[in-house]
Amino acid sequence: MPPLRRYELTDEQWKLIAPIMPPKKPGGQWNDHRTTLNGMMWILKSGSPWRDLPERYGSWKSVYHRFGRWTDDGTIDKILNRLRLKLDKEGYIDWDVWCVDGSNVRGHVAAAGASEVSKKTGPTSPSTTLWVIHAADGGPRSTS
Repeated sequence: MPPLRRYELTDEQWKLIAPIMPPKKPGGQWNDHRTTLNGMMWILKSGSPWRDLPERYGSWKSVYHRFGRWTDDGTIDKILNRLRLKLDKEGYIDWDVWCVDGSNVRGHVAAAGASEVSKKTGPTSPSTTLWVIHAADGGPRSTS
């Protein structure tokens, strides 16, 4: 096996999750699961776009599609649960503070101080008055 690179799974880590990997489907040429998972880890840890995935992990499209498939079929959840159980067994998780939240809540535009009037229906702020312009030392050209 080639030398371990940054963001790649160690042999010990791979042995922990290898048994829960889905069986390969017949036909076509497949990257092995470990190489593909290492590619996923590289993307997730580096923050790079999928198209920048190094060629050693295979086609970025293949890794991307397998990531989507494993997310949909629960394989990623199984991997994370297996790792969480190991960390808990070794005493690394404090359940009083354990929380992973990937949700977000979109605030209403008025929450940021914006007017509720749409750009399409009218101005979002009152027009500038002359006294504000004079207070800011604006000349008469600024009122036109």
